[in-house]
Amino acid sequence: MSSDSPPPPERPGGRGVRLRRGAAGGRAGRASRAVARARRSGSAALEAAVRRAGDENGWVHPGLRLAAAYAWRLTVIGVAVYLAFTVLGRFQLVAIAVFLALVATALLRPLADLLARVCPRPLAVALAVFGTLFAVLGLLALVGSAAAAEAGRLLGELRGGIGRIERWLEGPPFHVRHGVLSGAHDKVTAFVSQHRAALISRALSSAGRVVEAGTAAFLALFCSIFFIHSGDRMWQWFRGQLPERARSPWDRAARAAWTTFAGYTRGIIVVAASNAALVGIALFLLRVPLALPLTLLVFFATFVPLIGSPIALAVATVVALAGRGPAIAAVVLLLIVAVGQFEGHVLHPLVMSWAVRLHPVVVAISVIAGTIVAGVVGAVVAVPMVSVAWSVTRALRGRPPGEA
Repeated sequence: MSSDSPPPPERPGGRGVRLRRGAAGGRAGRASRAVARARRSGSAALEAAVRRAGDENGWVHPGLRLAAAYAWRLTVIGVAVYLAFTVLGRFQLVAIAVFLALVATALLRPLADLLARVCPRPLAVALAVFGTLFAVLGLLALVGSAAAAEAGRLLGELRGGIGRIERWLEGPPFHVRHGVLSGAHDKVTAFVSQHRAALISRALSSAGRVVEAGTAAFLALFCSIFFIHSGDRMWQWFRGQLPERARSPWDRAARAAWTTFAGYTRGIIVVAASNAALVGIALFLLRVPLALPLTLLVFFATFVPLIGSPIALAVATVVALAGRGPAIAAVVLLLIVAVGQFEGHVLHPLVMSWAVRLHPVVVAISVIAGTIVAGVVGAVVAVPMVSVAWSVTRALRGRPPGEA
């Protein structure tokens, strides 16, 4: 063939096919390099995410792509949680009543089941609920009568105790100037006298809170009776309204949630009763004024994890300081440390073994966040809610029973 002869004609589409094949080969190479980078990172999940991604051309870093995938899912979850708390805030009275009914059900359902062996179910439920209610009201009446009987003596001891506290603070190592406490007392008295009308109006405006509390208590009692009597049948009815494919996950989640909630409720009752018994015995032996009301305060304060018991025992220390002097107050202060160590290292790990055990950091963050959202109620409810959420997550992530 001569040198000036024209080149042979290309087949139709030959150059375009080669260009497309070259581009495809480049994309495949970049995708394989992205997969290789993910494999070198040692993360199987990252490698799988890169392989599943539609954009496997290597232009977007696989870690950034995975972070974006998690980010929008977490955003959706955060919005859902915010909306749930907003709805609960609008129906706070109903939410508190249902929570108290669930607590009563977790505590009294075993007693009702035991009584149902020897008497009809409705009678067993009535005996369990109203018997416990009358016992609690009787205990509160006993504490109130004891506090009223010691009120006069305690006022006299407090007057003398304030003088003892002032003399103690004026000595070493504090060296507080003379008259600081009496000056603070005069300022408090002057403030109360100046703002007496505002304080009285605020107290009267809180009467509506009393009505709301009574309504919540009645609703909680009403719901607890039906939960204890036929809570399992109520759940079976609700489960029957779900689609067929959703029944098994919902059932697993509900059973895990109830097991955790009931275990936590019974465990915190045992822990609170143990703390109150130890503190009550010590206060009675030390002859601290208002020992029985302070014991009851410790019992209810234990329901707020981490911070409840120290606050209650701090109140007991102040009462001991005013009524019995610095030496007894120091003993009560040592009692705070001893009970806190016993509760944290013995009672909680031993008693809460059937409930979800959370890290102390998670408990602290939950309590603070609950307090910010809903005050004291939020502090009480936060830890069981987080425990239930974690238990449900574990149940749904696990393999359903019966599957290979």
